Amino acid sequence: MISGFATSDGTKKFAQNSGVDRANFREFQNLLLSNVGVGTYLGDADARTDQMVTSAVKQSVMSGVNVIDTAINYRSQKAERSVGKAISELVEEKKISRDEVFLSSKNGYVTNDADISLGFWEYVKEEYSQKGVIKEGDVTSGYHCMTRSYLSDQLERSLKNLGIECLDLMYLHNAVEGQIKDVSKDQFMENLQSAFELYEQKRDEGKIRFYGMATWECFRVPKDSPQYLSLEDTVSMARKVGGEHHGFRFIQLPYNMHYDQALLAKHQYVEGSNVSILESAARLGIGVFTSVPFMQGRLLSSGVMPDFNNMKPPMRALQFIRSSPGVLAPLVGQKSPEHVSENMGIMKIPPMSEDEFLALVKRLTS
Repeated sequence: MISGFATSDGTKKFAQNSGVDRANFREFQNLLLSNVGVGTYLGDADARTDQMVTSAVKQSVMSGVNVIDTAINYRSQKAERSVGKAISELVEEKKISRDEVFLSSKNGYVTNDADISLGFWEYVKEEYSQKGVIKEGDVTSGYHCMTRSYLSDQLERSLKNLGIECLDLMYLHNAVEGQIKDVSKDQFMENLQSAFELYEQKRDEGKIRFYGMATWECFRVPKDSPQYLSLEDTVSMARKVGGEHHGFRFIQLPYNMHYDQALLAKHQYVEGSNVSILESAARLGIGVFTSVPFMQGRLLSSGVMPDFNNMKPPMRALQFIRSSPGVLAPLVGQKSPEHVSENMGIMKIPPMSEDEFLALVKRLTS
């Protein structure tokens, strides 16, 4: 198990040694984080994909990326293990130290283990039900569970899968989306507070540094939607649970040139003002990572995205997202060496200035 966590000095050292333009790092919570991160969502749960993910993570880190995102349910725990192998090899090869990279994972969905030859429900029964981790009624119709016993169990498994003693960021994974069909909003908020209390306890134990919410709908939909969640209320809850130095500091949501609600839809409220989720997060001191930059490849077809700056589609997609005010980094899924090389070309140029970005948005929306 590798000790340590991302630190101010470590991430600063990474940025200095990366050979990447300093403009491609953002400072947040005293950490220097690359403005593109690597994601590990898709792929078959097989050994070939394991090796591709491990190699892609290593190649990404050596290209100047120090933000790595995964989840325990991605490829039925094999994504975390592939990331863990990459980090272990990079550390053993003395290419990086643990304090230079920011690792995030997610828990909440019920998952099996692709390395154990049990069916899904057999695994759930043997690993969770019979051991008292979950009981009847804990799992929603969306295969989601956010009881303290389950989230605690999943954190321990994530740390073991990743081979680390401390995770930089643990997200509660699609909590509203996975729960709200089966529980009332009041009950959900009680459950959310309980989860935050657990995460604060795990911070005290040195097992996580920060926690957050990885989401799909809840921060982008209007207030009258059953899935709506106020970021301001969520931060207030974290403050109630953990005080001014609480660990709820990050969210993740889908954002790209097609899913533009995070930038353009003013569905959130801060101090009575209607604002977008990106502006809300900036005002409340919350860092935003974004998912699906390519919409799983659909945005990369010719003519789908508006053209600008004579860039190829992958570069265009990443440049738009990472130049958006309030975004720390898009998380890009990449496996083949060719795709990693193509995507990492973005690290050789700086993001657009705010004026350039606003001019582009004005042109695209006029």
